[in-house]
Amino acid sequence: MSAVETIHVDGVWRGASSGAQREVLDPADATVLTVVAEGGAEDTDAAVAAARRAFDAGPWPRTPVAERADLLRRVAGLLQRDREAIALTESRDTGKTLEEGRIDVDDVTNAFRYFADLVVNEAGGRVVDAGSPDVHSVVVYEPVGVCALITPWNYPLLQASWKIAPALAAGNTFVIKPSEITPLSTVHLLRLLVEAGLPAGVANLVTGAGDPVGARLADHPDVDLVSFTGGLASGTKVMAAAAPSVKKVALELGGKNPNVVFADACATPEGFDTAVDQALNAAFIHSGQVCSAGSRLIVEESVRERFVAELARRAERITLGRGTESGVECGPLVSAQQLAKTAAYVESALAEGALLRCGGARPEPSEANPERPASGYFYLPTVLDGCHREMRVVREETFGPILTVETFRTEDEAVALANDTEYGLAGAVWSADTARARRVAGRLRHGTVWINDYHPYLPQAEWGGFGKSGVGRELGPSGLAEYREAKHVYENLRPRPVRWFAG
Repeated sequence: MSAVETIHVDGVWRGASSGAQREVLDPADATVLTVVAEGGAEDTDAAVAAARRAFDAGPWPRTPVAERADLLRRVAGLLQRDREAIALTESRDTGKTLEEGRIDVDDVTNAFRYFADLVVNEAGGRVVDAGSPDVHSVVVYEPVGVCALITPWNYPLLQASWKIAPALAAGNTFVIKPSEITPLSTVHLLRLLVEAGLPAGVANLVTGAGDPVGARLADHPDVDLVSFTGGLASGTKVMAAAAPSVKKVALELGGKNPNVVFADACATPEGFDTAVDQALNAAFIHSGQVCSAGSRLIVEESVRERFVAELARRAERITLGRGTESGVECGPLVSAQQLAKTAAYVESALAEGALLRCGGARPEPSEANPERPASGYFYLPTVLDGCHREMRVVREETFGPILTVETFRTEDEAVALANDTEYGLAGAVWSADTARARRVAGRLRHGTVWINDYHPYLPQAEWGGFGKSGVGRELGPSGLAEYREAKHVYENLRPRPVRWFAG
C-alpha cells in the first residue's frame, strides 16, 4: 500500500478517484508527515455501495455471534502486537505524548474485548408475556445496516473504536471517515481488521474533508445510521442532513465541563495536593483538546486564592515539547487553526476582564528549543481567574490549554454554576463530605460525573451527554443498542378465524 492509497473500498486499498492528495502535518514542527488520498463524493458513494452489498448479500450480518466476537478479540490481539507502532503514529499525528498514545491503544483494545464479551454473553432475545399460552412473543435485536462513522481529530483511534467495535459486534457494515487532520491511526486500524479476517465490503474507509465526504455520508439514502463525534456546529449539520432520510443519528458534540472543588477537599495537605493535581490533569491533558476537559474550575471562595496560586505555579512548570521526547508532559495543539482559536479565546477573556494568572502566550524560544514557537503549534497552559458566565471563554468549548476560574460560597450556588451551560457531557465534584459529594453529583446535569477524580471512563459504562452535548450514548450496553434495531416477533401457536366480519 503506497502512502496515498488510504481509501479502502470493498477490500481494496486505492487512491482517490480524482487523484487528489492531502498533506498530513506534524503539529510539533509543521513539517509533512505523509500524504494521504483526498477522497470525494465519488469515493464516498463507492464505499457506501460496497457496504450496502456486504450487508444485504454478504456473510457478516448472518455470521454467528460467537464468530463475530472471535474476530473482535483477534483485532484486540493485533492492537497489542502493534501497540508501540500505533502509539507512535498517534503521537506524531495528534501531538499528544507517546505515553498518552500507549494508553489510547490499551483503551481501544479494552473496547474491542468488552463488546466481544457483551454480545457473546447476552440472551438471544427478550420473551414477552402475551397473556396467552397460545402465543409465543419475543423481541429480538438485529443490526441497523450500513453505518456512517465520522470521527474527530483529538482521539482518532479511540473514537473510531467506540464506533467500530459495537457496529461490528452487532453485525453491521460501515464506512468510516476520520478527521482529515489526523487520519493515520484509523488507516492502521482498518488494516488490522482486514488482517483479522473481516470479509470484504464490511469495513470501508474514505479519507477526505468533512465536505464532501462527511456531508455525503450524512445525507446518503443508503446509509441507515450516522454516528458523529465532533463540534456542535458540524453536528447540527449532520442531523439536518440525515433528517430527510430519517436515518438513526448518534451525536457526541463535546462539552464545557465543570470541576467543582469544595473547601473541605483541601483541608489536609494530601487533599489539597490531590485536588490541585487533578485540576491540572482535568484541564491540560492533551493540551486541553479533550471533549470532557475540566476547563471550568469552580472553587469555593474561602480557598480560591491559595488553590489558584498553587495551580498556576504548577501549570507554569509543565514541560512542553514533541510528544515523543522523553520528559515532555504536554504536546502542541493539533493545527495552526486550533492555535489561532486558542489565542483568540484568551484575548477575548482578557478584554472581558479576566485576570491572567499564567500562560496566555506561545512559549518563548529557549536554548534547547529555539525553533519551537515559530514552527510548532504550541501554547502555554493558561489559567484565567476572575471569570464569569458572560465571558465567551466560559460559555464556549475552547479545546485548548485554557482553564477558567469561577467561585462559589454555597452548595446551591456551586450546582447552579456547574449546570449553567448549554452542554452537559461531564463534570466532577471534590469534597471530603461523602454525603455532600453524592448529593451534588446527583444534581449535576451531565452524562458522566466523577467524585474526587477526573477523566477515567469504563467501556462497560455509557458515555454521552445532556443538552447540546449530543444524542445517544457510546460504550456500555446502550452503546451496542445504538447499532441495533428491535424487532417484535409475535407467533400465534393456534391460529383460527377471528370472525370480525360476518360474511
